[in-house]
Amino acid sequence: MRSPESPVLSISGLIKDVGPLASLDGKMLRVVNGVSLMAERGQVTALLGANGAGKTTTIECAQGLQKRSGGSISLLGQDPGRSGADLRSRVGVMLQDGGLPPSARPIPLLRHIAGMYARPRSVDELVERLGIDTFARTSVRRLSGGQKQRLALAAALIGNPEVLFLDEPSAGLDPQSRQLVFELISELRAAGMGIILTTHLMDDAQRLADYVYIIDAGRNVAEGTVSQLLQRDPAVEAGTDHVRTLVFEAPPGLDFTGVLPDAIAVSETRAGSYVASGALTPRDLASLTAWWAAHGVMPGSMSLAARSLEDVFLDISGKDIR
Repeated sequence: MRSPESPVLSISGLIKDVGPLASLDGKMLRVVNGVSLMAERGQVTALLGANGAGKTTTIECAQGLQKRSGGSISLLGQDPGRSGADLRSRVGVMLQDGGLPPSARPIPLLRHIAGMYARPRSVDELVERLGIDTFARTSVRRLSGGQKQRLALAAALIGNPEVLFLDEPSAGLDPQSRQLVFELISELRAAGMGIILTTHLMDDAQRLADYVYIIDAGRNVAEGTVSQLLQRDPAVEAGTDHVRTLVFEAPPGLDFTGVLPDAIAVSETRAGSYVASGALTPRDLASLTAWWAAHGVMPGSMSLAARSLEDVFLDISGKDIR
């Protein structure tokens, strides 16, 4: 666990019930069940989980947009459920659905929002940095998903906040826009802003996050730095960088029974294409290449992929669709 001197956000035992729902015989549905987390200044804290895991509900309670059913929340030292405009002016929020008026045009909208703050950021600077000038004459309702995301990010930043909430910030972005947003997030972190982002995209969290909380079915199931989470596999020795997946092309129909340990699963995904999954070691690779040599097999191609946050998440929460 981390011990920050002054976290921008502290949540303890958060509970959120919704309902009653007819489909549940009139009973309340608990969508967040005891989530606890901290987010520090100058760091990106990621809430990672599948759709419906409780990530968005958690941060909406943290922002005061939803009333919690239990637990405690401190945002910049205040309870967001009881605070007023002073706290809201210090917090930037980028919602997944944007929350932008559909008939507005981007630049007038940003200037209107800037007028609500005592010390706003430069509208022109954000417009240029996020490429908003390229669609400035288009109303919000006609913007693409990625354009709405960039505008929503600008709107969240215009008040020059101390803490920034980002809900699925790369949703709908093309590769160029995604890179642009990631660079901006890194700059904001370096400037000391506390950033809390939710995502179901494991690559985003692995690339951006200083600290990760994995949420599944409304509960904390794991936390740590990316490096710490990648070492959760008991088959992986601490301090090593074992490969998780080996993909290779070879003649179809080969039987690799007994070649690798039972913990390493080898499957033929299509004729002549094989995948070996598990915490592979150099000794395992040596055994496989020795088998190839003994049987006159020359792979057409071979690639290695390191263990990822997606592997960690699937190990923890399972692979079944819910």
